[in-house]
Amino acid sequence: MNIAAGRWSSELCAQVRAEVAAHQPGSDREQWSCRRTLRLLDWLPAPFDEHADPTHVTGSAIVVDPDARVLLHRHKRLRRWMQPGGHLDPGEHPAVAARREIVEETGVDTTHPGSGPTLVHVDVHEGPRGHVHLDLRYLLLAGRGVTPLPGPGESPDVAWFAGPHARTVGDASTSAAVQAALTTSPRGPR
Repeated sequence: MNIAAGRWSSELCAQVRAEVAAHQPGSDREQWSCRRTLRLLDWLPAPFDEHADPTHVTGSAIVVDPDARVLLHRHKRLRRWMQPGGHLDPGEHPAVAARREIVEETGVDTTHPGSGPTLVHVDVHEGPRGHVHLDLRYLLLAGRGVTPLPGPGESPDVAWFAGPHARTVGDASTSAAVQAALTTSPRGPR
């Protein structure tokens, strides 16, 4: 790694660390996930690189449309409904990765809220292929009536769910992320 890349990685790590440290967890599990993520950001030599260590940061998002519907997909390997997201490209911030992954996995173009990227949930969990994901989940907004068109090789099962229903189709972690996003979103129930 060259010196400039090392500095950039340190800057990204400091920025992400500050986001996670400022985040207000909504449950004991999320509080544990935040603490673990902060410890691992300090310990891992390359926390954003999926090839450097089986434990690494990922970026995902809860997408909300103007009708407070939530976009979920049935993960092609895990076979369960969840928010889209995934691994970071080199040098990519998790919020940018989340937005890119949404387009790749669902074909839906999104935007961050007007105030900028909004971290709404943090979860540490086992991922496919023996990975441990330090998943940072952001709120993203989509337009009304957008039809999902997943990319080639992605799961064809992508759907909009009414907020209350979206909390029941996924696992507990997805449900908590959906609740956090709907509470934060200007489009969700208060």
